[in-house]
Amino acid sequence: MNLPNQITLARIFLVPVFMFFLLTKWIGVLKIGTYQITYNEIVAAIIFIIAAITDGLDGYIARKNNLVTNLGKLLDPLADKLLVSAALISLVEMDRVAAWVAILIISREFAVSGLRMIAASDGLVIAASAWGKLKTILQIVAIVPLMVNNFPFTYIGLPFDQIAIWAAVIVTVISGIDYFIKNQHVLRVNK
Repeated sequence: MNLPNQITLARIFLVPVFMFFLLTKWIGVLKIGTYQITYNEIVAAIIFIIAAITDGLDGYIARKNNLVTNLGKLLDPLADKLLVSAALISLVEMDRVAAWVAILIISREFAVSGLRMIAASDGLVIAASAWGKLKTILQIVAIVPLMVNNFPFTYIGLPFDQIAIWAAVIVTVISGIDYFIKNQHVLRVNK
């Protein structure tokens, strides 16, 4: 159990912690003019940001110190999917994200994971693409303002959280299509 794997496990363990804070309302409410946010949402957003930062940190440490392991290859994408899926499902419950948005994003994650499993069964590795990395960044950038009820974010008169989630959805779809087009050979029956 090396340091990158410990960081990845910490990210997994942070998922129920941030969900607890996001979905409960027991600490109190911060009011700034007409804007209201619970302290729980602030704490949840901070925990989510810390967990998201560990996503890049564990991979960087593993590659830099030659600590890449099969366990890490399994846990890292699992931790990412748990973090984003938990956030999106919680935001659907809070009525801040449409259910179809969460379903589309989570479905793409399952589809690409399935493609990777098929490739792995043939001894192939499908590395993260530039579109996949951009997708992850946009999902995190969209989730944070949604968690804090869009404070204090607006852009050209539009709510930043809505702009960000639409950008995340569009890039999520593009990245999923990109993975399947570039790796269609993995799905061919007559290899």
